[in-house]
Formats: sequence, C-alpha cells, structure tokens
Amino acid sequence: MVDGAAVLGVFSVYVAGVVIPGPNFVAVAHKAASATRVEALAVVAGIVLVNLFWASCAILGVGIVFAAFPWLALAVKVAGAGYLIWFGGRLIFNASAGKPVQSLHASNGGFRQAFAQGFATNIANPKSMAFFAAVFSSAAPAHESIGTFAAMLGMVFVVAGSWYGFVALTLSHARIATAYRGSKAWVDRACGGLIIALGVRQLIR
Repeated sequence: MVDGAAVLGVFSVYVAGVVIPGPNFVAVAHKAASATRVEALAVVAGIVLVNLFWASCAILGVGIVFAAFPWLALAVKVAGAGYLIWFGGRLIFNASAGKPVQSLHASNGGFRQAFAQGFATNIANPKSMAFFAAVFSSAAPAHESIGTFAAMLGMVFVVAGSWYGFVALTLSHARIATAYRGSKAWVDRACGGLIIALGVRQLIR
C-alpha cells in the first residue's frame, strides 16, 4: 500500500530542492554546451543515480546518523566543498590556458566517462548531502511500507530526470553550443567562479 500523502509531501519538498541551481545544474549545463547531447544526458544519469542513493539513505534514516555523529557530517561537508573549489579552480585555469573545450572534470570521453563525471559531481556535492539529510529526511515519515518507499524513489527519478534532462536537451541545442564555443573562455571562467563560490559558501555556512 502506498501512502499518497507522504509521497506528495516529499514531492513538494524535493521539487524545490532540485530546481534551485547548484553544482549539479552547472555540471549539466556546462557539459550540454561543451560536449554532445548523449554525454550531457550521461551526466544527468550519474546525478540521478546519486539522488536515488541519497533519497534511499534519507528515507532509511541517514539524518539520524549525522545527528548522532556531527563530525561525520562536517567531514563530508568539508571534503565536498574542497572538491568543488578544486574543480572550479581547474576550470578557470584551463580556460585561461586556452585548452580545448571540455567538461567540468576532464576531457570528453564518451558516455561512460560523462556518467562518472555526473556521479562524482553529485556524490561530492555538499548541497545534496545536506538537503537529503536534513530537509528530505524530515519530510519522509519513518517506517514507510515498501510500496511507499518505491513510490518516493520513483518520484525522485522522474523529477530529477525530467529537470536535468530538460536542461541538458535545451543547452545542447546547436545554436547554444555554437554560442558557447564563441565565448568559451568567459563562460568557463564564470562557471568555475560559480562552482568555487558554491564550495566556499558550504564551508562558511
């Protein structure tokens, strides 16, 4: 049996968390404009898989674990923020050095590498960890049935896949990709600066 009210409550919270721009959005947008549409969708797949993982942890009680061991939450937060700052700096450095078009983390290497990039971006994203551990877990009632658990994960899959998929398909349009290549250095610096700012924000919050 599925608890529709519980799924709806989690849905209302999750939509807001996904749509608000963060490192995941920047990763998808940059990949879509700098690589192929298939690679952009591979990044989306990696991000969605991690969201399903975090959602499962939240429903099963990861918030309780972080509450009991605050040092663990702090360690994850600092490591993730450091990761974002490092990759943002790398993107700015590569743009200034005039290196070829590439994504946030490495040169374009097909579906598998793009999937790994999306996975790495989201698993190290402190915003995702904090959102699922605090907000999502509080919206998901404890001791839910298997049916409700599956419905919540299905909702996460559809919402995240639809939103990030829309971003990937829109920004991988030929005109947008061409415009990106014409102003690559400035766009890369802006994306790198934004990622660094997000990392710094996580450290000081």
